[in-house]
Amino acid sequence: MWTIYHNPRCSKSRQTLQLLQENNVEPEIVLYLETPPDAATLKTILGKLGIAPRDLLRKGEDAYKELNLKDAGHSDDALIDAMVNHPKLIERPIVVKGDRAVLGRPPENVLELI
Repeated sequence: MWTIYHNPRCSKSRQTLQLLQENNVEPEIVLYLETPPDAATLKTILGKLGIAPRDLLRKGEDAYKELNLKDAGHSDDALIDAMVNHPKLIERPIVVKGDRAVLGRPPENVLELI
């Protein structure tokens, strides 16, 4: 089963979805800004991505600055909580297939899962 954590306003997210569809993959589309993942789901996704929570943060977002997330003193759990409460902080798109996941930046990264 395929899942894409998608923001239709994001060109990279749209390109990633299109690339999946061109390869006959019809993923479940999660509009994560409307339905953000909970902390447990986000931890699972991070494990599949093989990255730390800090590596999934969008550092250009206002919430990143307002919450002072640049401060290295924030624990992984605090960063995850920030992403759950402010889903714009989550880098996008994320594509999950089984026990693996990739960031669609660049969109061609999803070809690793096909």
